Amino acid sequence: MDGCVRVVVADDQELVRAGLRRILTTRRGVDVVGEAPDGRAVLDLVRTLQPDLVLMDVRMPVLDGPAALRELRRMGSALPVLVLTTYDDEQVLAAALRAGANGFLLKDSAAEDLLRAVRTVAAGGSWLDPAVTGQVLAGYRSAALEQAPTAAPPDLLTPREQEVLVLMARGASNAELAERLFLSEGTVKTHIGRIFAKLGVRDRAGAIVWAYDTGVVRPRS
Repeated sequence: MDGCVRVVVADDQELVRAGLRRILTTRRGVDVVGEAPDGRAVLDLVRTLQPDLVLMDVRMPVLDGPAALRELRRMGSALPVLVLTTYDDEQVLAAALRAGANGFLLKDSAAEDLLRAVRTVAAGGSWLDPAVTGQVLAGYRSAALEQAPTAAPPDLLTPREQEVLVLMARGASNAELAERLFLSEGTVKTHIGRIFAKLGVRDRAGAIVWAYDTGVVRPRS
């Protein structure tokens, strides 16, 4: 994305917020425009500040991360949300994914990984920390199976659609997909729409889970 990424940081621990702010604001191209100690405050800040991304903990008082995410989506907001976690709770992580999270990152990740994740998600991509991939997918998968007991066959997609899906699962934004595959962004959006329709999913999260489940993409160690 062009210009400065305006970020709202949400965590109930002041020291954590201060550490994240220090890491982000010492790098060019990122500006922390607000901080929230709970999910309700996140919603208020999003309304007033109109940030480019929310960096949000899953465990917060008043409204936790998944609940705040669901409320954001009910508001009609497509604002990118990068979820921070230290937890091994696949149900909480899966709830955040189902609610519309665009990425997951461990709190003890390296500063450069945090910055890459912020920039990737703000640009329309996705980010899935290898350390939480298993928990996120397991929780999402168990919920998805209850709603849709049959899965699409792995050869359902064309080779080009599989290329798009693999890059999408690796976190590429539409602009990056277009650049890497020598396509227009309009053509990329058409491919993504067809992927969603063929797989019977409503968003990137569902498509990415399908890609991991069928082995089109394998978790990085």
